[in-house]
Amino acid sequence: MDKTVFTEHLLLWTHIATQVALIARVLLRPYRDPSSRVAWVVVITLAPVVGMVAYLLFGEVRLANHQVRRLRDALARLPRPAGPDAPLPVEPYSPLFDVGRSINGFAPVGGNRARLITDSDETIASLVTDIDAACEHVHVYFYIWLDDRSGRTVADALSRAAARGVTCRVMADALGAREFIASPHWRTMQAAGVRVAGALPRGWPLIELFNGRLDVRNHRKLVIIDNALTYVGSQNCADAAFHIKPRFAPWVDAMLRIEGPVARQNQYLFIGDWQAQTGEAGDLHTLLEGPGPAGAMKGFAAQVIGTGPHVRFSAMPEMFTSLMFTARRELVITTPYYVPNGALHGALCAAANRGVATTLILPARNDSRIVSAASRSYYRSLLAAGVSLYEYEGGLLHTKSLTLDGQITLMGSANLDRRSFDLNYENGILLCDPATTAAVRAAQDHYIARSRRVTPEAVRAWPLWRRLWNNAIAMFGPVL
Repeated sequence: MDKTVFTEHLLLWTHIATQVALIARVLLRPYRDPSSRVAWVVVITLAPVVGMVAYLLFGEVRLANHQVRRLRDALARLPRPAGPDAPLPVEPYSPLFDVGRSINGFAPVGGNRARLITDSDETIASLVTDIDAACEHVHVYFYIWLDDRSGRTVADALSRAAARGVTCRVMADALGAREFIASPHWRTMQAAGVRVAGALPRGWPLIELFNGRLDVRNHRKLVIIDNALTYVGSQNCADAAFHIKPRFAPWVDAMLRIEGPVARQNQYLFIGDWQAQTGEAGDLHTLLEGPGPAGAMKGFAAQVIGTGPHVRFSAMPEMFTSLMFTARRELVITTPYYVPNGALHGALCAAANRGVATTLILPARNDSRIVSAASRSYYRSLLAAGVSLYEYEGGLLHTKSLTLDGQITLMGSANLDRRSFDLNYENGILLCDPATTAAVRAAQDHYIARSRRVTPEAVRAWPLWRRLWNNAIAMFGPVL
């Protein structure tokens, strides 16, 4: 056989063998949604070269072995934070906290109170005031930290706190906060005594490819002050103008400022991430021991939900679908990104179909055209089920909130998309309190007032090319 022909045959059969091997891996990979298997098989078959490379880069949720080991070892050494027993809500809501407990082992704790902040500038001002009043420690984690007025203001407050002897630990995602980590302000914080770390740093892509998936990110937004105060919600450390994507501004966010024992559950998440990233030993575990803040303060029951690739598969979508199936009268959700799995979309439609007043609020203009198209492919079935669907027109609605029957609230960093479900480290708080839920519900009404309602007639009037585009993109939702 001619040498050239032999080489061509060898390359062809090597290509086919690799393609078959990857398809077999897709089919045999555990904990994969069937629609995800179908999507990847189609991609690898129809676009073999691009598809195989894409699968190797993005097809599996893999962390570098040393990252997994360090995180699991760090969490295993930490005691679960205790706190005042919480009077559980009556049926049908108490099982929701059982779902939450199954994820992190956190029991709901009572004695919490909260204030909702829906203005980004007010959030930064409140955070700076609390940092300036800190006595013992300040722990801060943001996915995105920009070199803007808000970013610098928080950094200056942390430097002041460290200078007066407060222990300050700051962590930011190495990708999402790369601009600020590279700025002089990051080094200024270090010089002032603030301990800093970039989460999930990446080296050379070709080398990192063999260590783990490149786009696994820590998407959490966490602040814990003196073990008794915490912030949770959707806002990054950035101005609402969000200068890296200004044409979609303002970013519309909401944060809960919570005082009470549940702060120590957020502390557990932070310390686990911090120790896994930095290897710092010491006595951080003592922050999770003991009775916690004085139980004299009356307040509501709350529980932290922390998910990521290191916890069981589908933990976050389980939490969302449990909430949707529990709704009896009203369910209102805001999210910037809606690319659900089948179970979650079915649960949302089922709520409306059984007569629950179900509302979903999304941004009218999304910073991702791909995600926007995938989201809109679901509009027809949502409307057919009776979901009230709104598109917010006052900026990019970035708030991630869910209210249920005027009693239950879930707020945090997780979107209703597969990235939050399968890839990102996320955090949220589940609480039972009519007053706090009413405040969140009022914010949701404010969003509705600045939205246009999506009607079945408007969706039917979409041109053919738009429907083709939306549905074609949605086919690859499982690989987005």
